[in-house]
Amino acid sequence: MMTTEQFDREKVYRVTLAIAKTMLKKGLITEQEYKKIDGMMLEKYRPLLGVVWR
Repeated sequence: MMTTEQFDREKVYRVTLAIAKTMLKKGLITEQEYKKIDGMMLEKYRPLLGVVWR
């Protein structure tokens, strides 16, 4: 069972990555920058369901 706090962390992580993915597709950030954002958000939010598949 996931707590409310865990759910909130998961949600923020996934929304952040979705925004970063859109920025990557539009050429606003590089693949390297996207990976850096992903790593920083993984460290910060520690999502239970793992990483977002690219």
